[in-house]
Amino acid sequence: MADVFSKIQRSQIMSKVKGTGNKATELRLIQIFREFGISGWRRKSKLAGKPDFVFRRSAVVVFVDGCFWHHCPIHGAIPSSNTAFWKEKLRKNVVRDKEVSRQLKAAGWGVVRIWQHELREPHRVAKRLMRHL
Repeated sequence: MADVFSKIQRSQIMSKVKGTGNKATELRLIQIFREFGISGWRRKSKLAGKPDFVFRRSAVVVFVDGCFWHHCPIHGAIPSSNTAFWKEKLRKNVVRDKEVSRQLKAAGWGVVRIWQHELREPHRVAKRLMRHL
């Protein structure tokens, strides 16, 4: 079905749509922090890439990457409609993630990226985080 709006109109409409973030994955990681006694984290940082969690004392930032939006090599899939758009969109997300990680590392931060599907194994996530902290 053809879009009833022009590309410019659709872009203007979509620019007003604001995401709610990855609230469920962040809340799950908070549960893991509490379960394993991991403390010292803060949210809502203004660092490059807006990390989900920042451990200032350890100079470590944590991102929880959704399998779809960050194109997980295990679960990432390209939608079957508008394939060209989604391939490019997801490719740009991956490139941006790498650039943000590079910038943060250059600024002296340790960067931990946790895939959404990894949250199913809290012991592994906690062990990995504790190694960095």
